[in-house]
Amino acid sequence: MHNNNHIILTIICVFFFVSRNYGQSEILESSNLPLIVIDTHGKSIRNNVKIDARIKIIYNDPPEQNYVSDPGNIYDGNAGIEIRGTYSATLPQKPYAFETRDSLGNNLNVPILNLKAENDWILLANYNDKTFIRNILAFDLFAKMGHYQPSTRICEVVVNNVYQGIYILTEKIKRDKNRVNICKLTTADTSGDDVTGGYIIKIDYDDGTGNDGWQGSYPAIDRTSSRPYYIYTDPKPVEILDKQKFYIQSFIKEIDSVLRSSGWKDPINGYRKYLNVPAFIDYFILGEVSRNVDAYKKSAYFYKDRDDKDGRLQPGPVWDFDWAWKNINECLVDAIDGSGWTYLISSVCRSSPVPPGWVVKLLDDPSFTNELYTRYNQLRKTILSDGYFNHYIDSVSALVSEAQVRHYQKWPILGINVGTPEVDEQPQTYEGEIQKFKNWISTRIHWLDSNMPGTNPLEVNTQNMNPLPYNSILYQNYPNPFNPKTKLSFVISHSSFVTLKVYDVLGNEVASLVNEKKPAGEYEIDFDASDLTSGIYLYKLQTENYVETKKMILIK
Repeated sequence: MHNNNHIILTIICVFFFVSRNYGQSEILESSNLPLIVIDTHGKSIRNNVKIDARIKIIYNDPPEQNYVSDPGNIYDGNAGIEIRGTYSATLPQKPYAFETRDSLGNNLNVPILNLKAENDWILLANYNDKTFIRNILAFDLFAKMGHYQPSTRICEVVVNNVYQGIYILTEKIKRDKNRVNICKLTTADTSGDDVTGGYIIKIDYDDGTGNDGWQGSYPAIDRTSSRPYYIYTDPKPVEILDKQKFYIQSFIKEIDSVLRSSGWKDPINGYRKYLNVPAFIDYFILGEVSRNVDAYKKSAYFYKDRDDKDGRLQPGPVWDFDWAWKNINECLVDAIDGSGWTYLISSVCRSSPVPPGWVVKLLDDPSFTNELYTRYNQLRKTILSDGYFNHYIDSVSALVSEAQVRHYQKWPILGINVGTPEVDEQPQTYEGEIQKFKNWISTRIHWLDSNMPGTNPLEVNTQNMNPLPYNSILYQNYPNPFNPKTKLSFVISHSSFVTLKVYDVLGNEVASLVNEKKPAGEYEIDFDASDLTSGIYLYKLQTENYVETKKMILIK
């Protein structure tokens, strides 16, 4: 748990702001963002116990606005909803979990706002993230590194006719063909290859009963007086069978045993036999780039498929970045300047939960650090480039420019240190928060440039690394909507022939912006629509192995 001083500070802040009534008079009529309108039939939403509700979700293609009074054109039906989270649930803006249901109360799989069909959904609150970007940026990066990551949509939420602010709608982490796509364990899967997958486990706070997981057999590598606690996530604690528990516990124990053996570096029978090393490298990079104090010890997920698929342990999906991307006093060395290694927090702070410390050991292997160094520098040219960060942040801040005004009328916390106890001054405006966010990332990433372990990147066999899923990564155009000029930005990870064209909604080409071979790098293209009429336009980026089409809106 985050230390007691932080909890006391939170309680004081909650009491202070509740007394100010949080701008209850703010009424949401319409938004450019999707609207989620929740009706609990007069009942209060409770912690970790779902109550019946009616939910409608409204979203019209831009430039149309979305009105609270509109019918639910994305979803309009039954649901069960609860307050979720541990620390975040103590804050005034509550996070929620809800499941879509049919008329009989059974789970109903539906696609929502381009998120693939399922029935379990999460609404992440933004009280502890004044930029509204921390979680979605981390999720975006891990997905673009080539891993499954819950999709997200920024939205506004109304509960029982009371505006609640900006939220992040996202998928719940669970085994599913559209989510963590691993084999499903059944009651028949108790032996042989069948029992070897699929499992999702995590390191987090236990529920106090000792029935939701197990204590590791070995102490943490960097904290010999403490042992990690692993939680059964999928199958759930009430569903997992004893033989399945025995298997996954034994598998984790084997990893710890191998890491402590004399042959732990062996490329065949050492730790690489049990861990998906490229995925662990990506997980490490993201945790350190964001300096997420919870990366290794809380909401730290792992999954394992059957041995006949890929039986190595995989880290992720990543989760819980509202304490990340900022300077806080959490046992970080020189925390006020974006420096310091996140993976060392556990050994310095001695807080709980306790991570196993595997990465501390892995960093003692030169082959691991060389792969890490190479991967980091590869990503710095693409999705970890200064340009990518700035364009992504600008795109999101433009998207929420209208809604953030309402959000901070509801929750008047700009300029006040609430939630995570930051050591920096608190900007008085949203624009100030965005600039602080950009400055922090720039400082952090350049500190990592000088301190990332590893050498001799050219000697690394890059064939075993996760390839970036795309040769090209198309940013959102900025600004959007625009009048009459906007910028379109993209990254090419290797030399390729590139075309970038603009079309009207009837498919007629109205502009050809790029049509030539380009070397690897970042590109920003200006588009002037002075000669075009207001409306929706499509821009299409195509390379040798990548194509993507997105919308932009011209408003004159």
